[in-house]
Amino acid sequence: MLALKKTNNIIRELEAELGHDAVLSSIEDIYCYTYDSNCTIKQTEHPIAIALPASIEDVQKIARFCTKHNLPMVARGAGTNHVGGCVAKKGGIIIHFSRMNKILSISPENLNMIVQPGATVGDIQSLAESQGLFYPPDPSNLKVSTIGGALALSSGGPRGLKYGTAKDYILNLKVVLADGSLIETGSNCSKNVTGFNLTQLFIGSEGVLGLIVEATLKLIPKPQANKILLAYFDSIEDASCAVNKILEAGITPSVIDLLDKFTTQTIEDFKPSGLNTYKEAMLFIELDGSKSAISEDEAYIVNLLKDAEFERITSEQQAQTFWTARRAAFGAISKLKGNVITEDVAVPRTQIPTLVKGIKQINEKYNLTASIMGHAGDGNIHPNYALNFDDMDEMSRFYKAKNELFKLALSLGGTLSGEHGIGFEKANYLNCALGSRVYDISKQIKKLFDPKNLMNPEKLFIE
Repeated sequence: MLALKKTNNIIRELEAELGHDAVLSSIEDIYCYTYDSNCTIKQTEHPIAIALPASIEDVQKIARFCTKHNLPMVARGAGTNHVGGCVAKKGGIIIHFSRMNKILSISPENLNMIVQPGATVGDIQSLAESQGLFYPPDPSNLKVSTIGGALALSSGGPRGLKYGTAKDYILNLKVVLADGSLIETGSNCSKNVTGFNLTQLFIGSEGVLGLIVEATLKLIPKPQANKILLAYFDSIEDASCAVNKILEAGITPSVIDLLDKFTTQTIEDFKPSGLNTYKEAMLFIELDGSKSAISEDEAYIVNLLKDAEFERITSEQQAQTFWTARRAAFGAISKLKGNVITEDVAVPRTQIPTLVKGIKQINEKYNLTASIMGHAGDGNIHPNYALNFDDMDEMSRFYKAKNELFKLALSLGGTLSGEHGIGFEKANYLNCALGSRVYDISKQIKKLFDPKNLMNPEKLFIE
């Protein structure tokens, strides 16, 4: 890892633009910005510096500066990305949005909220709920996950089944382009079909087209009540099939998450919460809506899934305990060998049993320690791999398994990612997933917005 030296004229020029305190360039200062939660992909060859903008104007200055000096620019929020998406593979300037973390306004009348990119999803949800409103996208790391990163990846979380993901709750973006110009992609109206839908083009684009500097989010009324139901099964295949039974019965829970026995055991060892660790699989089901509708749906599900063992959660305190346990899965797995990589594929719901069976076979083939969990309601499954990054043999086996995992998902009509993105780690698979024509068109769009390839290079497209 190299740092752009403070004696360098380039750094002095950037400090003159932003202020001395808004630029970090020593090795000690920049080290923690050189990797994401994957931790296997680190910037080691090219010099970098960190810029800390406090305003849209600052971001424009940085973009113009980078274009002038042909320096890559990489947007960064909390750094929780799993695929190397915010790692500066070619160095340059990492733009960290920690100083642009405000919720600018909330309008209960218009059902919207205007936020800066560094605001956390947790804070956004809390403010919305204090006004009787609801921002449903719910990544597991919501307390630290920034909205800019969540929009750049179109993040979802457990509630994606009923409520959709970040792409479904965005009305308008302010985006700084590579040349420093500022555009608005939509409007703050709830309905808008004026011109091309550029908003959705930037959602999920992983910072390769522009820098999101402000977002208008759509809110909805907060559900009257919610309730958690835990259903335990004798096999993970039975649990997978139960998901379709529930949905085919006309019931749409806000959450149907699947956890295998290894996951529940690991969570319980890490943070004891009273989970049943003897059954082979669990469905974490949350129902929301009116109190009467929740009671009816709960009774129907219990009667429908006669082969399951149920635990009803009756208090808010219990519910918070189990939600905390559910969100602790990543940390729990990491304790086993020191590191964890969470993979992310999605398939049509009817293919979940086949996908789960295939994942188990792949893991056994390569002798890997892995849990199987995910948002089974929308077909998004996350195998969590406990790994020792210093064990080269194990890492080699992991990458072979990952290759087979992606091929399996695509063969089932699925995709490479439901919410974690492509970044660097999955870029080599993107052509296969999209098809060569769509891949080429996507690269042309990238070139239109970023002709010098300075916006988060080597992500999505490997040049």
